[in-house]
Amino acid sequence: MRSLSRVLVFLALAFCADAATFAVLGPRPGPWPALLSSVGHLPAPAASAEIFVAPAGTPASADWQAKVKAGAVVILEGSSPLAASFGFRQGAGSLPVIHLVDTHNPTLPVIWGKAVEIARPEIPAEAKVFAKERWSGLALEAGYRLGAGAVLWLATSPGESGYERYPYLLQALSDLGFAPNFRNSRLWAFFDYSYRTRADPDYLAARWRTAGIAALHIASWHFYDSTPDRDEYLAKLIAACHRHGVLVYAWVELPHVSEKFWADHPAWREKTALLQDAQLDWRKLMNLQNAECAAAIRSGLGAMMKRFDWDGINLAELYFESLEGAGNPARFTPMNDDARSAFRAEAGWDPLEIWGGKRPDAASLRRYLDFRANLARRMQEEWLSAAETFRAARPGLDIVLTHVDDRFDTGMKDSIGADAGRVLPLLDKHAFSFLIEDPATVWNLGPQRYPEIAKRYQPLTPHQNKLAIDINIVDRYQDVYPTKQQTGAELFQLVHLASTAFARVALYFENSILRPDMAMLAASSAVVTSYSKDKRRVTVDTPAGVEMLWAAEGASVDGKPWPVLGAGTLRLPPGPHALEPAAKRDAIAITDLNATLKTAAVDGKRVQFTYLSDSRALARFDRRPATMEVDGASFPTGCLEGSNCTLVLPAGEHRVTVQ
Repeated sequence: MRSLSRVLVFLALAFCADAATFAVLGPRPGPWPALLSSVGHLPAPAASAEIFVAPAGTPASADWQAKVKAGAVVILEGSSPLAASFGFRQGAGSLPVIHLVDTHNPTLPVIWGKAVEIARPEIPAEAKVFAKERWSGLALEAGYRLGAGAVLWLATSPGESGYERYPYLLQALSDLGFAPNFRNSRLWAFFDYSYRTRADPDYLAARWRTAGIAALHIASWHFYDSTPDRDEYLAKLIAACHRHGVLVYAWVELPHVSEKFWADHPAWREKTALLQDAQLDWRKLMNLQNAECAAAIRSGLGAMMKRFDWDGINLAELYFESLEGAGNPARFTPMNDDARSAFRAEAGWDPLEIWGGKRPDAASLRRYLDFRANLARRMQEEWLSAAETFRAARPGLDIVLTHVDDRFDTGMKDSIGADAGRVLPLLDKHAFSFLIEDPATVWNLGPQRYPEIAKRYQPLTPHQNKLAIDINIVDRYQDVYPTKQQTGAELFQLVHLASTAFARVALYFENSILRPDMAMLAASSAVVTSYSKDKRRVTVDTPAGVEMLWAAEGASVDGKPWPVLGAGTLRLPPGPHALEPAAKRDAIAITDLNATLKTAAVDGKRVQFTYLSDSRALARFDRRPATMEVDGASFPTGCLEGSNCTLVLPAGEHRVTVQ
């Protein structure tokens, strides 16, 4: 039997923190810090970095060959003596380039904003071409392994922001063996059943959790009316999600209820300013100001919340239509009898007069728009209160209110009645997360908008930990380059900057995230403020907690044995920590925790940890616990059916002891 010292020597050799740090050579870092840090690579002095960026014109040196062979990666930008030393040289002639094809997604059109004249390159025979010009096949991005390291060459700079030309540059770096070192499994994602009717729930749930998704917000209007086949599907989907550590929320889109509710209750339909039924885009809007209609909806939602094993409810977009505001009476709501009657009692005139010619003045319109915004706020409080009553059937039910941003695009208030300034004071008396949705009008703007949005909400509420952001991953109607939809480097910068600015990031929606992005999505949500490595010892500081690649079988964190690790990753709570490899523990380990980890400790075969969660928490262990206590009281240890061992824990802040 090997001695402990030999085991530790082996583990030290096995432990690796590849591609954690980078350095940009020369005085102008350009877009590289934003690009590389978007998936958790951290800046470091050139003496200790693992990734090096060499701009055009960088001189050659024999030291670079040795450095790469020893384990570094060099990213070569354009033409330079250093690039030539690695086999990437300028050939004869040139070609204007505007349209490229990338091997990571060859059917995706990648079009640059402006054509660039590029010299025909000569590349090494061993290099793999990752991107080429659409028609000529001219190589634009290529790389190869060299010893323990790698070389990645680009024909041009990646663009001013780092994503204008090579969307899958970071995937190419990962293909060469330099994947991100950090990840965080705290993302939310929206899910629409109509896009996934034939997919296996267990396959999807495992894929989502691996991609860093903590909670799935399911389009519940498909399940508002009970039908055997859909009920069976949703029950299986929720069970699969829970087995794999993914929480599930009911995504509710009032005033839309369901197709059947619309068909069964024509008298309760919302009206536009043309007094037409408000069937706008896919939503069929009901009159929430009608007491009978509202009571029927509350009853139906209550039944749906009891029927399925939900962890939360998301009241999304609970205001009015339309983005064109009063300028388009065919879409403008609410113009139902109840809303008009309430306004008439307050103002003494019918709001239809705004479009009928009697009151075309700005003051009259302003009065109704303010009434409408106040009405939206009252609706939101009423339905928050209704959601709180559902907790009687679902203890620990989390509540989310999704609300379009009206601080960055200030026209939202008048267009749809959305006014965050009126709604956020509700956080003083109601427990919910406020999920800010990007309006379509700003989808073309860059990732820096998320820290700016966060700044604009800071004065509105002291409850900063309850603010979240929703990123729409969709085809944009504006002229955007290089892709219509956010993908690759642009998507990672969006998610990363949003994760630094908000406590929670949601993605609309899981099916729109392109396949090449799934493997690095969790890395983009990781936030690490400092990292250093000294032989076997690694120090990390993280404001929100992080998961770190960990090759050793055991670990010591802050000088003590650590129980929260498994499947090649180690989980750390928020704060600064020092890590070292250690011998494998025989006692139980926590392999995944869908909650905020606060502390963890080992006492012989007993493991104790504390966590915080707005909803129920999901904990996964490497085996079934023999005993468990929550806050000192005995707790059942029955694993969820079909799981290795996943247990559902109560919402709130708790101390758990297992062995």
